Amino acid sequence: MRTVEYGKENKEVIMFLHGGGLSWWNYREIAEMLADKYHIIIPILDGHSGSNHSFTSIEDNANRIIEYIDEKYNRSIKMIGGVSLGGQILVEMLSQRNDICEYAFIESALVIPMKLTNMLIKPSMDMSYFLIKEKWFSKLQFKSLKIKNDLFEEYYRDTCLISKENMIAFLEENSVFSLKDTISNVCAKVFIYVGDKENQAMKKSAKFIHSKIPNSELYILPNLAHGEFSINHASEYVNEINKML
Repeated sequence: MRTVEYGKENKEVIMFLHGGGLSWWNYREIAEMLADKYHIIIPILDGHSGSNHSFTSIEDNANRIIEYIDEKYNRSIKMIGGVSLGGQILVEMLSQRNDICEYAFIESALVIPMKLTNMLIKPSMDMSYFLIKEKWFSKLQFKSLKIKNDLFEEYYRDTCLISKENMIAFLEENSVFSLKDTISNVCAKVFIYVGDKENQAMKKSAKFIHSKIPNSELYILPNLAHGEFSINHASEYVNEINKML
């Protein structure tokens, strides 16, 4: 597994899991702010630009990261944060290993299966994948994601490097992921975030996760769309980490 790391000299470890179609730079600004105090690790998720594994499933990717933590950090680290696809992988990690971390920040994680969406992903990608390398099309996609403008070139570069097979694989998994009953056994203190401008399925997912994890805390973020908190509001995100930890 390939990672980008900051603050390697620090003892306490924080890991961030980026969103689908993005990469480690999703958390770069946050990592830079925390690097003086924590060792920050940002794995490149399976099937994404720079990864050395194709995407097979959320469960497989979660298991691979757990194995990495087991090998490098004696089975547990201080905190894990994840957004969108990364948030789903984090939920799965907590389900597989209830003591994988002390704190967990779950942002914009869909856990209500969208079967119709799932059925449309492959035919849609078959028709439109060739457009991804067209910059005008990429700019439209980028604008719809509400990501700050100075990340466009990295977004464009890395999106172009994701194969159609991998893109279909992680989009399909994203659309049908669901909670496992073992999530209720989690030992970590869990914080759940969702923007109030996200769709109803995402809001329902956040509330459902909250209902299944004892003593978790749910925050509805005003005026924020999907995944905006970590990528566009690094200072506020870091303030939350400092407050909670």
